[in-house]
Amino acid sequence: MTSSLQPDPSAIGRIPAPPFARLPDPEVMFAQRAKRLLALAEVSDLGAYLSFVAALAQAQHDIQSQLPEPSLPDEDALARAREFAMPPIDRSGLSLDPAVARTLDLMFDAAASIDKPKEAEVALGVVRQAGPGTVTAMIRNVLSEAIPADAIAEHAYVAGGLQAHVARLAARLDGEKLVRVSDGVCPACGGPPVSSLIVGWMGAEGARYCCCSLCGTFWNVVRIKCVLCSSTKGVGYREIDGGPGTIKAECCDTCHGYVKVFYQQKDVSLDPVADDIASLGLDLLLRDSEYRRGSFNPFLLGF
Repeated sequence: MTSSLQPDPSAIGRIPAPPFARLPDPEVMFAQRAKRLLALAEVSDLGAYLSFVAALAQAQHDIQSQLPEPSLPDEDALARAREFAMPPIDRSGLSLDPAVARTLDLMFDAAASIDKPKEAEVALGVVRQAGPGTVTAMIRNVLSEAIPADAIAEHAYVAGGLQAHVARLAARLDGEKLVRVSDGVCPACGGPPVSSLIVGWMGAEGARYCCCSLCGTFWNVVRIKCVLCSSTKGVGYREIDGGPGTIKAECCDTCHGYVKVFYQQKDVSLDPVADDIASLGLDLLLRDSEYRRGSFNPFLLGF
C-alpha cells in the first residue's frame, strides 16, 4: 500500500463554483449500477457477491414503474428546511409512510426471483414474513446505520427498498434550493456518504462530490478536506500498490477516519456504490491501521 501524505494543490478542481447538488435519476441510476456491478463481477474475487448485488440493483430499477408517487414535504416544510440548513426529507417519518411499505413489498417480491445463496434466501424469507413492528425496527436500523451483525442479509433487502423510495423523493426536489448541512451529510435526506468522486461533468470538471448512501444525491465538497470532520490539516491518501490509480482512501489525521475517492474523470464507469464494494481490498488494508471507515454502504457490511 502506498502513501501520498502531501496532496498536490494543482489537482484541486478548476471550476470556481461548481453546482452544489446533483439530484438522482432513479429511472437510470439503478440500471447503470447493475451494469457496472456485473462488469466488476467478471474480474473480481468478489464476483459471486457482486453479481448478487447487481441483481438487487436491477430489481430496484425494475420496480420503479410500479411504485406509488412519493409525498413531498409541503412548501412550509421545505422553506423551514432551507432556512435552518436542514435536509428537506424527514428520515424519521419514513417508517410511517405507506409508500415505503408498498415499495418494500415490491422489492421483496422482485428479490424472490434472484439467484442467491442459501443464507440470502433464508434472510429474504425472514423479512417477507416479518410483522410491521419488525420491519419498522429494521427501517430504523438502516437509517441509523446500526444494523445488527447477525441480521445483515435481512437488512440489505430493506436498505434496497429504502434506496428505491428515497431516491424517488430526492429526484422530485428542487436541487437549486438545497443548502449545505455539513460536508458529511446529504443535503436532501440527511444520509451519510457512501463514497466521493472527482467528476468530469460539464461545469464541474475536477470537482469533488460526495454521494449519499440512501438517496443517491451528490453534493459538492472541497477537495483535500476531510468529509467527516471538515479538517484541511493532515489529509493524506492511501491506495493499493499497483492499482489503477483511480481509487484512493482519503485519510484524516484529525479524526482518523477515511472516505474513498473515485477519480471518475479518469474512468467514467466508476460507480459510488458498486466500486465501493469492489474495492473492499482497500478497506481490508486499512482495517488494522489508525484509520476507521467513515462512510456507509449497507451492501458492504460484515466484511
